Amino acid sequence: MTEQTAPAATTPDAAPAGGADAAPATARRGMPEKRVAITRAARTVFGREGFTRTSVDAIAAEAGVSKRTIYNHFADKEQLFRSVILEGATTVAATQAKIADRHLRKIVDLRTDLVDFGLERVDSLTTFAEHWALVRTIEAEALHIRPAVLEAWQEAGPRETHRVLTHWMAEFAERGLLVVPDPAEAARMLNLLTFLAVAQPTFYGALPMPAERIAEVVEHGVAAFLAVYGAPG
Repeated sequence: MTEQTAPAATTPDAAPAGGADAAPATARRGMPEKRVAITRAARTVFGREGFTRTSVDAIAAEAGVSKRTIYNHFADKEQLFRSVILEGATTVAATQAKIADRHLRKIVDLRTDLVDFGLERVDSLTTFAEHWALVRTIEAEALHIRPAVLEAWQEAGPRETHRVLTHWMAEFAERGLLVVPDPAEAARMLNLLTFLAVAQPTFYGALPMPAERIAEVVEHGVAAFLAVYGAPG
């Protein structure tokens, strides 16, 4: 059964009377470190066990803290899950935006730069392996996660990355590098043919693809993209 609420105050894991503000100053100073340990453990356990099967007890054991400590920071399991997936989505979206800026701001050769961009994006499957484990959990258990949580994650991660790609598609159209009637659709196409063409067959990095095969997939994806959107001449 999913844990949704903090234990009652009469249980051994209940927060002390007076709430967190009543704790000694030394305890309050330790709160940020405890929160980091909790979120790190939650990321690991949710990614390994999924949302439904994960218990607060398991997260507490992984973090080396009590359930009471977790409930001092998070109201329930869902709030902790939401915090972890939003943190990961925001971090990865920001990283991918930087990758885009690095490869796409100054175009030397469009095909080569798009391939290099695609390859570095694919590298994030390894760099942020715990985040993509959570994405597998989200996709597998979407029916068991409240729509508001899914919506918040979509907005912080996938949609933000799509907005960045859409910006670059419009920018390339203005510069005459591409013929793009609909920048948002072009962004979806580039993502599908490069990043998702590697991410989905590997289950977001769970089943690694050989580097030479990744390069081949991304190169072919860029070639197909340019066949549709490339500027004539």
